[in-house]
Amino acid sequence: MFDPSALPDDLRAWDVRPSFLQRFPFITRYSRATLPLMARAFDQFDSNPFDVVISVSAAFAKNMRRPVSGSTISYCLTPPRYLWDLHHEYVRGRVDRPLLEMMAHWLRRADLAAVERVDHFIANSETVAERVRRTYSRSATVVHSPVDCARVRPNGSPPEDFYLVVSRLVRYKRVDLAVDACSRLKRRLLVVGSGPEIARLKAKAGPTVEFLGRRDDAEVASLYARCKALLFPGLEDFGITPLEAQAAGRPVIAFGRGGATETVVDQVTGVLFPEQSVEALVDAIERLDRMSIAPAACRENAMRFDVSVFRQRMSAAVEAAVLDG
Repeated sequence: MFDPSALPDDLRAWDVRPSFLQRFPFITRYSRATLPLMARAFDQFDSNPFDVVISVSAAFAKNMRRPVSGSTISYCLTPPRYLWDLHHEYVRGRVDRPLLEMMAHWLRRADLAAVERVDHFIANSETVAERVRRTYSRSATVVHSPVDCARVRPNGSPPEDFYLVVSRLVRYKRVDLAVDACSRLKRRLLVVGSGPEIARLKAKAGPTVEFLGRRDDAEVASLYARCKALLFPGLEDFGITPLEAQAAGRPVIAFGRGGATETVVDQVTGVLFPEQSVEALVDAIERLDRMSIAPAACRENAMRFDVSVFRQRMSAAVEAAVLDG
């Protein structure tokens, strides 16, 4: 259940109104089971007291009703990937695939109906803006997601001899590539995160790979500042972890598609590799060995996405959308 006392002090004065889904028992543990009800949950909020409704959504928050005399803006983190781009990945090998396909068909219709309620889309990356165009036939202004550069900083020391992954351990993140590459090269790799892929990854990991599980923000910030480089082998909508690593002055080795192409400057703040294969990642790690990446350049690049920049750009985008009607 939602607990207002758990909010930070500066948010407790907000008028927070949870949906009826919050009353379901064990909702925090089984939230995915309520997916068919989420569009209806957002539909039931009363938007009429407001001039502008802004939803932040990778699913159905954009199904908020349009105010009678106002407009709606969706800050889109991505069209639901389990319905569109990654649908086949989600259902592959599932014994309940026929049922999931039927549900997906219904949810796609609900998702497209929700799109009709959005007056303006703002996407968190060029990658997502392209998906919005392809999936919804709508244009989107791009305002990149923010990174808190005040929280993650360089430590002023040389990097230690380990590589880092910070990720949910799910299949599409392709953490297996980092595990295989570092095992092959006998490089030390620390993996922060948890998820359903943990057993499979541990089974294939060599002795140089260590799984740390979940760690708090302070420890992750310290690992960023100490690592030799962050490995980012997945295809992401945007990706905050590459920016957090760069804010700590460390380079990123990333798959050269998706959001990483917008946040990592090849051969300046890291290395982009062309395909999701162990061989390509091994080559990228060895290429980084021959480079001299300046911590100041990494930090400067991350600052382009700082919270302060996000606030300015989002404010301008919302104002422009409202004026446009």
